[in-house]
Amino acid sequence: MGPLFPLGLIGDELNMLIGFIIGIGFGFLLEAAGFTNTRKLAGVFYGYDFVVLKVFFSAAITAAIGLFLMNHYGLIDIKATFYPKTFWIPTLVGGFIMAFGFIIGGFCPGTSICAAVTGKIDAMVFVLGAIIGIFGYAFTYESIWEDLRNSGAMGRVNIAEWIGVSDGTFILLLTIVAAIAFFAVSVIQKKVTEKNDYQL
Repeated sequence: MGPLFPLGLIGDELNMLIGFIIGIGFGFLLEAAGFTNTRKLAGVFYGYDFVVLKVFFSAAITAAIGLFLMNHYGLIDIKATFYPKTFWIPTLVGGFIMAFGFIIGGFCPGTSICAAVTGKIDAMVFVLGAIIGIFGYAFTYESIWEDLRNSGAMGRVNIAEWIGVSDGTFILLLTIVAAIAFFAVSVIQKKVTEKNDYQL
């Protein structure tokens, strides 16, 4: 049956409309969950609030299990879904840059847009910085970034296939890792909170 757009079951206009509606819903939920608050987002790096990690890890696992089961029962064709080719070196560099920006600004790209829409000035400055960075990258791509961008090419990689296990086994392992991580960060958060309360 799906995905709908790659199989030609819906057109460009409806595909964009669905994406727009999903985007509005996602932004609304981010705001409702408090993810436009820099203190909550930065709490992951300072050890006093791991809600962001738990929510997004849970979302990733839920999506993985859902896609796996729907593919297994023939509700979607997983091979028709899109994911980009992997270039591990620029991915690693970009990850460090994003983490650095996350720690300094307290936003990721998505949450910064949501926060800016709600009128937060720091988020507007963050978004402006991101726009400057995008244009800076675009105008200096060939002279500075092209070689880095194309380094570490691995092709279209499925992590489960890459480490030599089945998709089901990988999802199970990921779920176990998530459960352990949730327990560990809960312990860390409790200790940090107790320490802060003691200092106060």
